[in-house]
Amino acid sequence: MQSPDRSIVALAQLNPTVGDVAGNLALIRRARAEAAAGGADAMITAELALSGYPPEDLVLKPDFLAALREAAEALAADTADGGPALLIGTPWYDGGAAWSGTAPHSLRGAVTNAVLYLDRGRIVTRRDKVELPNYGVFDEIRVFRAGAPPGPIMVRGLRIGIPICEDVWFPDVAETLAESGAEVLLVPNGSPYEANKLDRRLQIVSARVGETGLPVAYLNQVGGQDELLFDGASFAINPDYGLALQMPAFESRVACLPLVREAGAWRFELQDKRAQPPEDEAIYSALTLGLRDYVNKNGFPGVVLGLSGGVDSALSAAIAVDALGAGRVRAVMMPSPYTGRDSLEDAADCARLLGIRLDDIPIEAAMETFAGMLAPLFGGLPAGIAEENLQSRARGLTLMAISNKLGPMVLSTGNKSEMSVGYATLYGDMCGGFNPLKDVYKTQVYRIARWRNRAKPALGLGPEGRAIPECILTKAPSAELRYGQTDRDSLPDYDSLDAILTGLIERETSLDSLIAEGHSRETVLQVWGLLDRAEYKRRQSCPGTKITGRALSRDRRYPLTNGFRAPKR
Repeated sequence: MQSPDRSIVALAQLNPTVGDVAGNLALIRRARAEAAAGGADAMITAELALSGYPPEDLVLKPDFLAALREAAEALAADTADGGPALLIGTPWYDGGAAWSGTAPHSLRGAVTNAVLYLDRGRIVTRRDKVELPNYGVFDEIRVFRAGAPPGPIMVRGLRIGIPICEDVWFPDVAETLAESGAEVLLVPNGSPYEANKLDRRLQIVSARVGETGLPVAYLNQVGGQDELLFDGASFAINPDYGLALQMPAFESRVACLPLVREAGAWRFELQDKRAQPPEDEAIYSALTLGLRDYVNKNGFPGVVLGLSGGVDSALSAAIAVDALGAGRVRAVMMPSPYTGRDSLEDAADCARLLGIRLDDIPIEAAMETFAGMLAPLFGGLPAGIAEENLQSRARGLTLMAISNKLGPMVLSTGNKSEMSVGYATLYGDMCGGFNPLKDVYKTQVYRIARWRNRAKPALGLGPEGRAIPECILTKAPSAELRYGQTDRDSLPDYDSLDAILTGLIERETSLDSLIAEGHSRETVLQVWGLLDRAEYKRRQSCPGTKITGRALSRDRRYPLTNGFRAPKR
C-alpha cells in the first residue's frame, strides 16, 4: 500500500472492443488483478476503455449508456475489496439533461468523454475531456459535451491530474492542473498509429513536463478498430525529461509504475524501456494487428484472397498468415489466357513458403460466357477496358462465392498508389471485407515485403525466414489483363508516382511546388487528374488499416462531383 512518499500506479495498456461492454469489463477486471499482484495503489485505463474507442454514435443510444453505467458501478463495487483504486475511461451521462429515448439527436451534447475515479466500493468523482478533437478521423464534438477545466483528484493521498488525450496537446489543461495542485499527470489516450508518431507524442509530453515541472505518464490504447490501429507504446517522463518507462508497441500489457517523493517533488522510478521497432517493422506489425483484430473481433473464421503472383497479393497473404496463422488463410489462383507461367509458378511458390492452401480456378470459361452474352451489344467493337474489367470482376465474383459458401472473409489487396489513381476495378479486385494495404504506397509495399523476408514481427504467426519469392520482388508489376501489359504502360514509375501522390494527398502541395521538386508538369497533371477521377471508386472501397496522416477515407474528404481541376498555367 501507499506510503506518504511512495505510490504505485498501474498503466493498463489494453485492447478493448467497441461496444462489447461485458468483454471490456472482463478485460479491465483481469488487468486490475494483475495490478493488484504488482502492489499497485491505483490503476488507470486508456481513453474510453469501457466502451472501446472510438464509440462514435453508439454514445447516442440510451441503452448503451445504461450498460456502461451498470458496468462502471460493478467495477466500483469491486474496489470495496481494498485492492487498487480505478481510473476508468468511459462515455458518461450524468442525468443533467433529459432525453426522450427516441430522437437520435436527443443525447447530443449531454454525454461527456470521462474518466471515473472508483474506490472503496463507489464512484467517487469524475473528470471530463476539455479539448474535443474535430479533424482527421476525429469528430468528438459531434457526440460529446466538452468538460470544464479540471482540477486534480486525490487518489489515496496523491493528487493526480488527468488531462484526457487531446487535452495534453495544448498547454492550458496541464497548466490548470499544475496550478491547482496536481503532483503527477496521468494521460489516458486513444491515439491512432501513424508512422513515426511516437516521436511527436514524446515531444508534446516533454513540452507539458517543461511547462508544469511534473512527471507525466502517457497511456495509450492498443489494437485495431475498423480502419484505426492503436499502437500502445505508452511511456512516462520525469521532470528532468528522463524517460522512466517505455512500454512495448502493439502488445497488451499492464505496467506497475512506482512514484517516489524526494525533497517534496514526485518522480517515477526507472523501469524497463522497450526499444521501439524501426519504421518498416512497425508498419508491418500495425498491418498485421489491424487485420487480426478486424477478423477476430467481427467473428470471421479466416480469410480468402486471390494470389496472382504479384507483390501486392503476396504481401497481403504474408500479413494474413502472420495475423491469423496459415490454417485460417486460403488463396485462389484465377488464371486467364493472359496469365504468364511465371505468375503461376510465383503464386505456387508463395503459397508453399507461407504454408497455405492454394486452389486453381481458371476464369477463361467465364470470360467466354460474358463475351457471348454481350456480343449482341459489343459485336464489331474492339476489345478494351470493358473486357479487362470483366476479368477482374469474374475473379471478384469467384472470391465472393467462396466466401458466401465456405465462410472466410474476402481480403482485398490493392495498394494506396493504385487506389489513388483508379487502377483498381469496382466489384472486381476491390471486392472484399478488408484491405491491409489500403494505406500503403507501392514503394512501401516493396520495402516492407523485403523486410518481411529478412525478419518476422514479434506478434507474427507465420514462418521464419523468407515469405515472398524473390522473383516477385524483381519482376515488372502487371495486371496481366492483356498480352505484354505492364503498369508502366500507363503510369509513371512508382518512385515518381508515389512522390507526387504523397505531395497531393499527404501535404496538399501546389502544382508549382511539385514541379519545383523536379516533376514534369505533364506528369503532375496526369496524376492529379487520375486522383480526382477515382474519388467515386474510393468511396465504395472496403476498410483498411490507417498508417499515414491522410488515409483515403475520413482523413481526406473530397466531393464526388467536383468541377475544380489542376491549374493550366
